[in-house]
Amino acid sequence: MNRPVLPLRAPGAIAVITLALALATVFAAPTATAARPATTSVVTWGASADRLDAAVAGRSHRIVVHTSAGGSALRIRLSNAFGEQPVTFGRAYAGVRASGAAVAPGTNRALSFGGAASVTVPPGGSVYSDPLPGTVRPQSDLAISVYVQNAAGTATGHRMGHQTSYIAPAGDHTAEEAATSYTQQTGFRYYLDAVVVDAPRGTGAVVALGDSITDGASSTANTNRRWPDFLAGRLAADPGTTLKGVANEGISGNKVLSDGAGVSALKRLDRDVLSQRGLRTVILLEGVNDIKANPAPTAAQLIDGYRQIIDRSHAAGVCVVGATVMPYEGWGEWNAGGEAVRQQVNSFIRGGAFDAVVDFDAVVKDPAAPAKILPAYDSGDHLHPNDAGMKVMADAIDLRSLRCDR
Repeated sequence: MNRPVLPLRAPGAIAVITLALALATVFAAPTATAARPATTSVVTWGASADRLDAAVAGRSHRIVVHTSAGGSALRIRLSNAFGEQPVTFGRAYAGVRASGAAVAPGTNRALSFGGAASVTVPPGGSVYSDPLPGTVRPQSDLAISVYVQNAAGTATGHRMGHQTSYIAPAGDHTAEEAATSYTQQTGFRYYLDAVVVDAPRGTGAVVALGDSITDGASSTANTNRRWPDFLAGRLAADPGTTLKGVANEGISGNKVLSDGAGVSALKRLDRDVLSQRGLRTVILLEGVNDIKANPAPTAAQLIDGYRQIIDRSHAAGVCVVGATVMPYEGWGEWNAGGEAVRQQVNSFIRGGAFDAVVDFDAVVKDPAAPAKILPAYDSGDHLHPNDAGMKVMADAIDLRSLRCDR
């Protein structure tokens, strides 16, 4: 791979050259003599698919993602799950994100689909790219660039990214390293719903299935401070675990039992969770949107939904960790009846039906007012944790509990 040539007389040139070379090796092609170890395909990033706005043809998207597991042979998954019309992706590239919409020099490389530069995905479908030779570092930012050649109807993607992505409104600019053409910013993540790498054999992944709390609402945007991000950092730093991949499959407003903000957790379980490569464990944090709905399900109905998720995941050989529903008194839809249901549901979650439990309720509640979030962890809306709350949630997870004997 040709490395960028930088002027040695420029101020700070040595530091710039060192950074550029380091970035280039993040996504560098392997040497011809490098031995390929035995590997396992593992999801390193994910975002649940949903309906977005109108699909627009003839523009390029540059989507910024933060990896969890490192590995080789990167593949992306493009989704048309909610489209009514086929979508043709003209070209796609992947590289190391430098800053903003800019790609680190020398790292932007073309992806293919069945050996071709373009691919058409039918309504309801999805497609993986071919493996891209080279390596990807854990905990790194990638820029995935996709040119939408033909599209109509509804676009598929993820609505609440909490990460700025970029749009070039006219033409194919996927191969460009510069940010110049990407003049529009968006919080949406169009079409991309998974990134996969080959990691050392035995490496596994965790999927966080949830609602806005998992999706990162009220965490600081562009800083990767959602609780699954903090969990990914812990897993990456722990030499005692082979679980390294983390996919965030939260949808703001999502419910276990009924559609609304995204289809229900029961309906999207196969697509968003059980389809993920290398999946070993699901952490389920859903239920508050069911409980505060009007009309709301009974505790027994919600518990039945949990049991279905457990049974279907177990049938796929996947462990399920149940997370207790967190307090939300002070939120406008809170009432005593809903609080009673929350307590019943949490008793079930703690009662042994799951392979393990993480008691988020216990770690974020205010001991002086247990139906409320502790002020130090409250974003201010009394439902969503702030950055500190997100971290304490991730820190409460016993990493050993993420493995079971299935």
